[in-house]
Amino acid sequence: MNVIWRNYICRLRQGKVPHRCQSGVHPAAPLGSRILTDPAKVFEHNMWDYMQWSKEEEAAARKKVEENSATRVAPEEQVDQNTKEKVEESSRDQVRSNFSRMQGTEVHCQKSCVSSDPPSKGRSNFSNLDLEEHSKGPGKTERFPGSSATFRILEVGCGAGNSVFPILNTLQNIPGSFLYCCDFAPEAVDLVKVSFSHASYSEAQCSAFIHDVCDDGLAYPFPDGILDVILLVFVLSSIHPDRMQAVVHRLSRLLKPGGMLLFRDHGRYDNAQLRFKKGRCLSENFYVRGDGTRAYFFTKGEIHHMFCEAGLHEKQNLVDHRLQVNRKKQVAMHRVWVQGKFQKPLHWTQRR
Repeated sequence: MNVIWRNYICRLRQGKVPHRCQSGVHPAAPLGSRILTDPAKVFEHNMWDYMQWSKEEEAAARKKVEENSATRVAPEEQVDQNTKEKVEESSRDQVRSNFSRMQGTEVHCQKSCVSSDPPSKGRSNFSNLDLEEHSKGPGKTERFPGSSATFRILEVGCGAGNSVFPILNTLQNIPGSFLYCCDFAPEAVDLVKVSFSHASYSEAQCSAFIHDVCDDGLAYPFPDGILDVILLVFVLSSIHPDRMQAVVHRLSRLLKPGGMLLFRDHGRYDNAQLRFKKGRCLSENFYVRGDGTRAYFFTKGEIHHMFCEAGLHEKQNLVDHRLQVNRKKQVAMHRVWVQGKFQKPLHWTQRR
């Protein structure tokens, strides 16, 4: 996955497809090139690309989902989980307060879309003059982390930073770039910050902060309409389906006209969905794991509707079928992910 995002960032920033993005590690076979043509050789590699399901395999997967969805989480347990959510929501005020103290002053982002002239080919045309749209007063320009940058990326749900540092390594070769990364868990953000200091990254390159994407009233540490790229990777599936659309709407407001949101998450009938036991289903295609985390399994159509409803244009929306192989146990598992690229139009009208 890190290779995919590094390559895409290079193409987006340079306005072309580079021959190769430099990396210290190169895969033995390029992604997407390992095709299983002889079933007898299935256990020769750990992963096969572009797997086509037979009608029998798809029917078996559908039947398995019907079986593990037949028994839902008990109503009283769902009430307990909803109560837990409300407790978490009540703690967001404290998170907001801590965030404000950390920044020195709370950033008040505009709720209206900021329009700009079309960017030049392959490059961002954002300048500090655009910040006048976010002024706190006449002649006073708002300052925020990364305000002097010309190319900005936000990774939503950064966790402990597994993708943060490969992205930063790539951005080192892109002048004027800046990385934001956020997570709901304070412990995860603390780990990222500690890693920043150990790796000698400065505040001029990156900013990690606590944020709950489900809280539309919680300000980001930067204004709306300034991001070139948002990474939303295996995050949306953990959010309650009733809240997903609002999250996508909010993220779309952060993008600048022409900015791109890169999405990847669980697809319908992925092996992870098939492995759920009865009694773990919360609602259709939405499950709770043993540790309390949740997982939704998307179709291409659902993703298309959700992001287009937020006013973004679909540039890519595909189902990535792969066959994951455990050679030691001689087991093959179908993996299904949905991957998409959605762009904010140059002339954007905010939708509700």
